Amino acid sequence: MSTPLLVLYGSQTGSAQDTAERIGRQAQRRRMKVRVEALDDYGVANLISESLVVFVCSTTGQGDPPDNMKNFWRFLFRKSLPADSLCRLDYAVLGLGDSSYPKFNFVAKKLHKRLLQLGASALLPVGLADDQHDLGPDAVIDSWLAVFWEKALTLYPLPAGLSPLREDELLPPHYIFNFLEDVPVKEAEQHRITEEPAPPSSVHPFLAKVVSNQRVTQPSHFQDVRQIEFDITGSNIKFGAGDVVMIRPCNASEDVEKFCQLLRLDSDRWFTLKSSSESSVPSRLPQPCSIRHLVESFLDIAAVPRRSFFELLATFATNELEREKLAEFSSARGQEELHAYCNRPRRTALEVLADFPHTTAELKVDYLLELFPEIQPRSFSIASSLLAQPNSIQILVAVVRYKTKLQKPRKGLCSSWLASLDPSQGDMFVPLWVKKGGLKFPNDLETPVIMVGPGTGVAPFRAALQERIALGRTANMLFFGCRSEAKDFYCRSEWEEMERAGHLKLFTAFSRDQEDKVYVQHRVKEQATLLWDLISNMGAFFYIAGNAKQMPTGVCDALKGVFQKEGGVSASQAQEMLDALEKSGHFQSETWS
Repeated sequence: MSTPLLVLYGSQTGSAQDTAERIGRQAQRRRMKVRVEALDDYGVANLISESLVVFVCSTTGQGDPPDNMKNFWRFLFRKSLPADSLCRLDYAVLGLGDSSYPKFNFVAKKLHKRLLQLGASALLPVGLADDQHDLGPDAVIDSWLAVFWEKALTLYPLPAGLSPLREDELLPPHYIFNFLEDVPVKEAEQHRITEEPAPPSSVHPFLAKVVSNQRVTQPSHFQDVRQIEFDITGSNIKFGAGDVVMIRPCNASEDVEKFCQLLRLDSDRWFTLKSSSESSVPSRLPQPCSIRHLVESFLDIAAVPRRSFFELLATFATNELEREKLAEFSSARGQEELHAYCNRPRRTALEVLADFPHTTAELKVDYLLELFPEIQPRSFSIASSLLAQPNSIQILVAVVRYKTKLQKPRKGLCSSWLASLDPSQGDMFVPLWVKKGGLKFPNDLETPVIMVGPGTGVAPFRAALQERIALGRTANMLFFGCRSEAKDFYCRSEWEEMERAGHLKLFTAFSRDQEDKVYVQHRVKEQATLLWDLISNMGAFFYIAGNAKQMPTGVCDALKGVFQKEGGVSASQAQEMLDALEKSGHFQSETWS
């Protein structure tokens, strides 16, 4: 084996991890000794003795590092680190981002700059992959990797007489399944998650009972939105306004059944898992574990598969037609075809397996954890306050369901699963934990708070209003928007009650209730005088939450218009004012796509 390569990733949704693992496989084919690790699982102090490292990282929220690289990030930006501490290191940084967000690939750019400051040598410029590209992030990743391997193999050539392995050669699996003959009933119950004395986390979530699951849009309305309440008694969970609850969904039982049929697996079989490489066995999988639990709670079979899925699938293909098609989908030139087949119609991994029956029949169980990523948790803004509703977490969930060219409607895994939990049919439990959110609210009594939250974007503001009113903070203003006053005006009676009590000023925009569409940004413009007074004279905090399409830009433009009209400033000065408010925390936004 030649020079060891270390691939470190910071991943929030699994994309950066998938790309890091792909680089790991490419390194194995080039006969390199390679390790692939999450940044926070790696002993960062060892970085001084590494010679070749690839960093793959995404950017979350408003330019923040993913959760599994936060400790690494803090260490790397210590002012006490000497300027030449990484002088032995050759490195490359690949960023995965989305150019529809203002802080596009911010983490990758900042990491690249910091590594240079610490004396490391960049093999090539930072790669900036973009979800918004017609062919997705691979459009940048492919060409970046071609340059990376050219540079890396020039510096660290293959040992004499060795050539790279072929792309269609099957690499050894990372894990080995050992099937058990029988499992006592008591052990079968082991994967039930128990209450933990410490605050719940990703590895030890709290099993919260579903108290209620109500549809809050009219039955005639196209969008099904649910207000769901969980009982968290005995969980040791604490949270404040702006925090989020993390929920990891399960696959639908019919999908689990179909999967086991296609792969000829007995869902009632039990197994233990052993690592055959430097990868550790996922901590979330119990030992022993049933096939049912693995497929239902761990393998993301309902996701749209990434290109790496087709690359691995192709190595099992013996049927010529299927092998050709899979090879095309795996190649750089076949990406337009793959997008047309998979990404645009949102075809799931399970549906792909059904389309390639000969190859699916050849799959070996030991490769399941490499083929399918782990189900990722989803985050929801908490829509309630412990001060108003002790021992309870409430969320607003828009149930994702839409049509593509495929016959079967597409469904969001988590929202559909949550919507299906009917507490009137018996006790239902959801594994969850809480995380600090991006929105922070002022503590003093007098400071006014202006909140713009159309649709389900109003969720964190419901929590904030409940909390602030319970603490006697009544300088609150809410701009709420939806399609129709009669169909999707969430929490209407609560807002009206707060208004009557003098705890809230409410402004509404119902976009479809009149000929001309009216949005929250129009209401912001109309209240220019009031908003200017609150912001310039009373130090108000201004918040936006909701869908990241046009709304945040529209509201920001309206706010800058307020500064120009009422403050008599130029367009560039208005932008500077908004930037200053953001820097001081007086302007905050939490948006999602």
